[in-house]
Amino acid sequence: MSRRAPRRVSSAIGDLADRLAPKTTLADVQRVWADAVGVVVAKEATPTTERDGTLTVACRSSVWAQELDLMGPELVGRINAALGSERITALRCVASPPRSWVARET
Repeated sequence: MSRRAPRRVSSAIGDLADRLAPKTTLADVQRVWADAVGVVVAKEATPTTERDGTLTVACRSSVWAQELDLMGPELVGRINAALGSERITALRCVASPPRSWVARET
């Protein structure tokens, strides 16, 4: 079967990324994170590990960790909605900024 028009690069890259991505709950959460929690939260926190349904989120500061703890049930619902299944049961928020945030600040 031949194509009549070239394929969009963004579509090809998206397909490739989907095929190369790990097949884990954490990888799935990381893909939907910004859309599920919003740009502001995604800028301040990032999912780092998942174990038995508990998602650990590294936050830029202890204030953000506390805020996300309070928002936990709502965020779990939004994440699961974005995933299309009930795979996350709880959030564990820690004040432990990833190294990549240090690079953003300079």
